[in-house]
Order: sequence, then C-alpha cells, then structure tokens
Amino acid sequence: MTQKSKWLIRLSFLAYLIYIYLTVFRQGDYFSFLLLNTFLGYLPIEAAMHIDYKKPTFIFVLLIILWLLFYPNAPYLLTDLFHLSHIDPYNETTGLMSFNLHMWLTFTNLVVSALSCTILGTWSLEYVSNQIMEKLKLNSLWLRNIIVFIFILASSVGVYIGRFLRLHTAYLFLNPDGVINDLVEMWNPRMLIFVTFMTIIQMVVWITLRCYLKANSSFEHQKVQETGKANEQ
Repeated sequence: MTQKSKWLIRLSFLAYLIYIYLTVFRQGDYFSFLLLNTFLGYLPIEAAMHIDYKKPTFIFVLLIILWLLFYPNAPYLLTDLFHLSHIDPYNETTGLMSFNLHMWLTFTNLVVSALSCTILGTWSLEYVSNQIMEKLKLNSLWLRNIIVFIFILASSVGVYIGRFLRLHTAYLFLNPDGVINDLVEMWNPRMLIFVTFMTIIQMVVWITLRCYLKANSSFEHQKVQETGKANEQ
C-alpha cells in the first residue's frame, strides 16, 4: 500500500469519526457506541500500516502482537448490525417498509462502520501474514494460509470475548488476573459454535478479498504484457 493510500484511509476514517461524533455521539443517540467501536476497529488497520519485515525483529514482533490484540475489533463491528433490531422499519398500517430517512441514515452508519473496518481489517490480515512470511524468508502458500486461519480463529475468539464477556483489550493491562480467570472459564460447546460461525464469516470475507486481489494482479500483469507488445511493434 502506497503512502498516499495510507493517508487517504487515515483521513477518511478521521472525517467519518468526526461526523459520528457531531451527528450521533453528541446527540446522545442510542448508536453512540459507533464512535468507540469504529475507532477500535480502525486501530489494527493503523497498526498494520507500520509493520514491515525489514524492521528489527523485536520491533516487528511487538507490532505483530499489538496488531493481533486489536485485530478482533475490526470484524467485531459486524455484530453491531444486530443493533438494527432497535429500529422498527415497518409501517404498522401497511406492513411495508417505512421510507424514514433518519432510519436509513442509521442503517448507513452501521453498515459503513462494519464494512469499512471488516474489509480493511481483512486487508491488514493479508498484509501482516505476507510480512511474516517475508520475515521468515518462506515461500509456502499453504503455510501462509495456515497463519491466516490461525489469526482468523484467534480473532473469532476475540469477538466472542468482546461481545459476550464485554472485555476490551485494555483490560489485559488494567485487570490481568480477572481477564485470565474469565478466559479460562469461557470454554463450552455453545461458545465454540459461535467461534465457528465467526470464523466462517471471516473466511468468506478473506477468500473474497483474495479473489479480488488475484484477479486485479492478473489484470495488471496482462496490461503490462499488452503494453510491452505494443511498444515492441
């Protein structure tokens, strides 16, 4: 990712967060949680932008750990879509969906937060996995995919912890003993089924992104070849 693209993403998120603060948070709206959740969802994206396999090993590993701690915050925003249940979209008289622009604005805010953090968070997953492979000087597609799967699985557990145990990353530093105790006691079949669901969702997003990147790479390669042939002629 170029520096120009990085700053475009940063400024876009900053503008969006300011918008949410002014139009939702300051109004004391029920959906004020979007401000904090979107900010937390952005943190792994920002962390990934600073990861480079050329950096010293200690700094590289530290950034990977920091990214991994915050990464579950990105797909976590998908679970915020359940808050749409607080909106009654149907007209009681006709039974049809209401044309209420405020309702649709709220829907837009939730979807924008969820999609932007999930998609760019998945980009960070792909990028970080590639950087790890570069750092280890390995070129195994299977190993890279295993790393991605492990991160996704860990992220799904993290989403469960955030959604149902209501624990944030900061609690690891503020109350480590309490967090560890909750983490030990949380394992049960229902929890594992939820983790499986979240893993499937994230895998679908990742595979979709991979297909797009591969198709885009093939298109660029073909374009370069065609340009080279045209120059030869």
